[in-house]
Amino acid sequence: MTDIDPTKTARPEILALKPYASARALADAAGILLNANENPWPPAGDTELALNRYPDPQPPALKARLAELYGVDPERLLITRGSDEGIDLLQRAYCRQGLDRVLVSPPCFGMYALSARVQGAEVVEAPLVEMENGFDLPDDLESRAADCRLVFLCSPNNPTGNLIDPERVAKLADAQTDSGLVVVDEAYIEFAPKTSVLELLDTHRNLVVLRTLSKAHALAGCRLGCVIADPAVVDLLRRIIAPYPLPTPTVVAAMRALTPEALAESARHLETLASEKERLVAALSSHPGVVGLWPGHANFVLIRARDGAGLVRSAQQAGILLRDQSAQPGLAECVRITVGTPEDNDALIDFLQGWRP
Repeated sequence: MTDIDPTKTARPEILALKPYASARALADAAGILLNANENPWPPAGDTELALNRYPDPQPPALKARLAELYGVDPERLLITRGSDEGIDLLQRAYCRQGLDRVLVSPPCFGMYALSARVQGAEVVEAPLVEMENGFDLPDDLESRAADCRLVFLCSPNNPTGNLIDPERVAKLADAQTDSGLVVVDEAYIEFAPKTSVLELLDTHRNLVVLRTLSKAHALAGCRLGCVIADPAVVDLLRRIIAPYPLPTPTVVAAMRALTPEALAESARHLETLASEKERLVAALSSHPGVVGLWPGHANFVLIRARDGAGLVRSAQQAGILLRDQSAQPGLAECVRITVGTPEDNDALIDFLQGWRP
């Protein structure tokens, strides 16, 4: 168990920072509102949202609903503008320019390294190892992570789709107790078997989990995610988050997406995507132009084609957009394919039947 204060490795100037207190944070939206220099009239056509008023920085009802969804205490949760903002806040709170290091395991989501470089931190790489049936973390991950302020992992990983064993995460968090935080991005976890590391939060105070409503809950356009961490880490990040990070329409859309009826519909969509993924994998596995295939545990498939760039170009000409991953380490000629609707997948499979490298 790691019981050391997880903010002890944060930037001292952030620890000493007195956060900005917005008008809405100082008082709720009750009574006559003359404290925030707002326009007293809503804009034309706004009959429900009251967009002339600043939103609550951390809406209690939404926080309570997300805490219930993830099975955590509300005090462990900070709602953010997608996972991207959570990544950026962690980098700004823990990394000093030219002094601190951040570890990533490519191929992975590019924002981990980009945010570190924007902050002026050194990026240390521990590349994934290609295995017979997928990808895995390197055996020397712990030694490479030594003295890193932040270690970013993604499970299921984007773009390879591999899951990370929670026991491996616990081992790494134990090793990083005196160095910094272990951050596990679970953007795609709803598509995977139940392997979330959230249950480790009680025993590993330096563990942070990122979640988003963009994927399984179909709210990519709303930009809403959350950082789930020790309350001390949440308090630290609240010192530097924007005064009003959550637009009112985003909050309303999120609450609608988290009703029991909406969650049931999302579950049905996940079942359909799983079935469609099997159909897509079958079509790809028999294609002569596909020389490598990693189904993974998310809503996408990674393939290695005989001509990856050519496949992406030809598909675009046919009106189908795929993602070329060949610039990622170890993924020469690789293409990531998102599982779409049955109709989308019909079109893709029809295209593949006529495509040859």
